[in-house]
Amino acid sequence: MALEVVLLASCFAGRSLRVATMSVLEPLRSQDLVLARSHLSDYVGRDTANLPKSEILRATLETVAENTTDGVTGPLFYAIAGAFLPGVGSLPLALAYKAASTLDSMVGYRRQPYSDLGWFSAKLEDCLTWLPCRLTVVAIALLGGQPGRVWQWCWRDARKDPSPNAGWSECAFSATLGVQLGGKNFYQGIEKVKPLLGDPIQPITPEIIEQALILMRRCFLVGLGLGVAGLGAIASN
Repeated sequence: MALEVVLLASCFAGRSLRVATMSVLEPLRSQDLVLARSHLSDYVGRDTANLPKSEILRATLETVAENTTDGVTGPLFYAIAGAFLPGVGSLPLALAYKAASTLDSMVGYRRQPYSDLGWFSAKLEDCLTWLPCRLTVVAIALLGGQPGRVWQWCWRDARKDPSPNAGWSECAFSATLGVQLGGKNFYQGIEKVKPLLGDPIQPITPEIIEQALILMRRCFLVGLGLGVAGLGAIASN
């Protein structure tokens, strides 16, 4: 049981995501852009060497928004689903999802010799994340108190994103926080323009990103509470 608890806890990246985020925000607050860019480069694939403060903040918030599903609520969904399946349990499904997600991060859509493996891992992760992502969007909309705006912006903008999941998660955060995500990024010097998600009602600030971290934690706690309540109800019958 102790080993299962440790392994299951390792599937949830909420704490490490917060640590990574704060490692960027703290030097930003002291105007140390060089250190902030250096820390950010450890967590994102885009080029960070010349990013201004506003773009560092956008990249950080996009990382929180996307990884809330991939690293927090997605594993939680499969952990709860496994707990409801007789003879399966939480750990195997949660670890399987994390394996698929990690494989996608490592080799997804890479060139030879990983093109086939990369294509399959990316598609598998997209399929496994589809339902947890939509449930996360609903949770964000309700917890953030902006269900109408979240639905409107996601229906308008999220479908434009090439990813079937990342756009929805990021757009839910942008609608709740009143900021705009997406835009121009560079990867190894190559420009890539992502669709704009949401409207720039207010600028992205460190305080906005901290609100996003709080929202991520609340999503996790609500999901965990509902899962435990459901298992308790089944056990009592």
